[in-house]
Amino acid sequence: MEFQQIRDRLILAALPHVVFDGWTNKALTQAARDQGLDPTLAERAFLGGPVDAVEHFSDLADRMMAEDLALVDMTTMRVPDRIFLAIEARLKRWAPHREAVRRAMAVLALPPHGGVAAQCTFRTVDAIWHLAGDASNDFSWYTRRATLAAVFSATVLYWLDDSSEEGVDTWAFLRRRLADVGRITTTRKRVEAWLKKMPGAGRVFSR
Repeated sequence: MEFQQIRDRLILAALPHVVFDGWTNKALTQAARDQGLDPTLAERAFLGGPVDAVEHFSDLADRMMAEDLALVDMTTMRVPDRIFLAIEARLKRWAPHREAVRRAMAVLALPPHGGVAAQCTFRTVDAIWHLAGDASNDFSWYTRRATLAAVFSATVLYWLDDSSEEGVDTWAFLRRRLADVGRITTTRKRVEAWLKKMPGAGRVFSR
C-alpha cells in the first residue's frame, strides 16, 4: 500500500475520534487501531504531528473535490457557477464531519501554524480555479486566488454554524459573495480600460 493511501485511511478513520479528542496523536493512534494497523504508524505517517494530519486532511479534501467534479460536465457553465459548484461539492462531502472540520480550523488558527493555514487555503483555491478552467498566467492569477481565498474562507465559517435544511443558507451566502466579486471585477476592468486611454498609461499597463 502506498504511503499516501495509508495517510488517507488514517485521516478518514480519525474523523469520528477527532470529534471527542480533537486533532491529536490520541485520535490518530486510535484510527490506526481501527484500521488494524500498527498504532505507532500514526506517528510515523504524520511526523509533524496533528498539524501535519490537518494539512493532509485539506489535501485529501482537494483531491476528493476534483474526483467529484470529474463526474460533472461543466463545459456550458459560467465560471462563477463552476466555482460555486466546486465549493458546494467540497462542503457537502464533509457535512457529516463538520465538527472535525471545525477542529481542523482551530488547529490552523494557532499562531505557529499560520504558514500551514495559508498553504492549505492557497492550494484549495488554486484547485478550485483549475477546476473552473482558469488558465491565466498574468497578474490576475494572483488576484483571482486572493479574492477567492476570502470568499472560500468566509463561506466555510458560515457553513460551520449553518443549521438550515441542506445548507440552503450557506449556498445563498456563497451566491451573494460570488456576485459581489463579479461586480468588483467588472468595475476593475472598466477602470483599467479607462486608464489605458489616458496619456502615458501604456507605460504602466505594458509591464
